Amino acid sequence: MELSTVWFVIIAVLWTGYFVLEGFDFGVGMLLPVLGRGGDAELTEKRRRVMINTIGPVWDGNEVWVITAAGAMFAAFPHWYATMFSAFYLPLLLILVALIVRALGIDYRPKRDEAQWRRNCDLAITFGSTVPAFVWGLAFTSVVRGLPINADKDFTGSLLDLFHPVAILGGLVTVALFLTHGALFTALKTMGPISDDARRVAARTGVVAAVLALVLLVLLGTSNGNAASWVTSVLAAAALVGSLVANSRDRNGWAFLGTFVAIALAVVTYFLMLFPNVMPSSTNPAWSLTTENASSTHYTLTIMTWVAVVFTPVVLLYQSWTYWIFRKRIGTQHLPATSSH
Repeated sequence: MELSTVWFVIIAVLWTGYFVLEGFDFGVGMLLPVLGRGGDAELTEKRRRVMINTIGPVWDGNEVWVITAAGAMFAAFPHWYATMFSAFYLPLLLILVALIVRALGIDYRPKRDEAQWRRNCDLAITFGSTVPAFVWGLAFTSVVRGLPINADKDFTGSLLDLFHPVAILGGLVTVALFLTHGALFTALKTMGPISDDARRVAARTGVVAAVLALVLLVLLGTSNGNAASWVTSVLAAAALVGSLVANSRDRNGWAFLGTFVAIALAVVTYFLMLFPNVMPSSTNPAWSLTTENASSTHYTLTIMTWVAVVFTPVVLLYQSWTYWIFRKRIGTQHLPATSSH
């Protein structure tokens, strides 16, 4: 297997890791105004603190996956990186701003004991979770569909080219999937009424996600699909249905595993639709960026491969250890009272 193909697979794995891990904490952030509602101000505050605490130890570690994925694209496929990041300059800038706002909301929320301060931070968390969820789906769907690229590997379109109806549908699918993923994570990591409410929300958002995803995969599959991508599409759909069934039977662990697998297979489906292209040209298929014409030199890929072999297991072990340490469930009864001003 060519090293360029190996690194295409590695980058697919990195993006898959990002979406399945960051997906659930985006979902938790988006659901903060929904699952964070209580009968009074005190209970509302406790429920929101519980939700934030479920992702508190892991959300920043989950974000590292996107930095690694982007860095790997830059080193292994510099032409892909340059074309994609110039085409999506404004959407990616919006994602960056949203992630910064989200981080500020999470980190600064407990700094002041004022109700209005906490409400502003909650808005920041919700905004910073919703925007990336939608824009990532829109961006990757646009790439799979193909964009106007010329023979010099330059993007020749405009911002409007990115907002094709199918691409917008892709953004809505990621939002719905992440909402379901986040609700099931909340159900798994909490106890009492908030866990029960999360399961009910997941049942509703899961149906919406399944319908939207089915339409999207059929649209993309008929134009860009192949035998392998159709197989992973079917498996992703089966995993999502299995998740909803497990959720209806109060099997929180299996339900969360179902959305985990469904999102992973959906990302794999996208990369299977791309290969051997990394960025198809809608202007002229011959001008598409491929794993060959967009990759770095053989020497660079060789060095990167050895670095990945050495350090990837270390990173995976550390992150797995983090999840194991913070595996216990929490509830509102575990939190002290918080005054509101």
